[in-house]
Amino acid sequence: MKTSARPLRESERLSWVDASRGLAILGIFMVNVPAFNAPYFLYGGAEQFWPSSISHFVQSFIDIFFQASFYTLFSFMFGFGMQMMKERLDDKAIPYRPVIFRRLLVLIGFGLVHAFLIWHGDILLSYGVFGMVLFFFFSAKPKTLVNWAVGMLAVLVVPFTLSLYAVRDQLQRTVNTPAIQQAKANYGEGSIMDIWQQNWVDWSYVNSVANLPFLALSLIPMFLLGMFMCKKRWLHEPSDHLKAIKTVWVVTGVLFIAFKAGPYINGNPQWMQLLQDNVGGTASAIFYVLSITLLFRTKRGVRLVHPLTWVGKMSLTNYIFQSLFSFLLFYSVGFGLYGQVSPLISLIIVLAVFTLQVFASKAWLQKYKYGPLEWLWRTLTYGKRQPLKRKQSAVS
Repeated sequence: MKTSARPLRESERLSWVDASRGLAILGIFMVNVPAFNAPYFLYGGAEQFWPSSISHFVQSFIDIFFQASFYTLFSFMFGFGMQMMKERLDDKAIPYRPVIFRRLLVLIGFGLVHAFLIWHGDILLSYGVFGMVLFFFFSAKPKTLVNWAVGMLAVLVVPFTLSLYAVRDQLQRTVNTPAIQQAKANYGEGSIMDIWQQNWVDWSYVNSVANLPFLALSLIPMFLLGMFMCKKRWLHEPSDHLKAIKTVWVVTGVLFIAFKAGPYINGNPQWMQLLQDNVGGTASAIFYVLSITLLFRTKRGVRLVHPLTWVGKMSLTNYIFQSLFSFLLFYSVGFGLYGQVSPLISLIIVLAVFTLQVFASKAWLQKYKYGPLEWLWRTLTYGKRQPLKRKQSAVS
């Protein structure tokens, strides 16, 4: 008997999955704020502009523990969520393709607004576009998903790393001074039209035709690994897969430290960047999500990470809020602090704002079932206005 499609009920949610999304929102914010604040992430020169030892320490800390670890974690959770949605629709004998296609189209709409009016570093548009590839994999066997994921990462990492190693002595960290000056003028002193023009320039720089294969080969493997984890039900029933989870947790932890922190032993050479971001980033993402899952198996661990679930249940709303906050804080149409916030102050801002998001998310979810943008996404996906307000307050 066919029933209507609907969002996931709260009782059906996996708290450690929501907490993993919440952790991803923190990590993405930690990387985005320095990039929002100054042009050095794109065009080089951060070490020279902030030469103090504490600034270098903070930048290295973010590079090892956050950079390329949390958009990959979010990508992993995206693939997990898409596969979970497909299986729920199958169980109800509802064709999954139209529903998921609408969901991705709405995400592309969110991404277009976010990418071109707020933040050139948007990930939603990329998720919506590259997510269409998942239609070729929804019915694939788990082993096939892993083989494709590993193969795509190998195609990205191996030949380019070997090529970079071959010319390692000629590699130099470049600083694009004209681009830096233009960004400072437009973001720091320009009108809203100047900001949008610069946003387009930066978005085009990151998403050039030459860079798209690198982006696809970074995101899609994580989608597939998330789908694999959903199909194997490791996060649905961790008690039944504890040995496998702990084994993968140890292996990814070792790879995480080896490829993310290891390059710093040798001066963090430029030729190792793809290894650091794609092998280390992939390993760290899986290590983080399995760490959250294992922490939920202990009382002390639950107390420590449960607040992340509130942010995770409203991940889209919290992600967009972070961009709006940064837009107003750093750009000239707001407080105009572009290029004026050191790495240490940036880190403090992230921790303070994220803490507020934790409590604000909890307060909102006591009265409402979803975040405002989650509600809109669900309503447009299912073609039916979804109930938002709770009948009684929730306190969990």
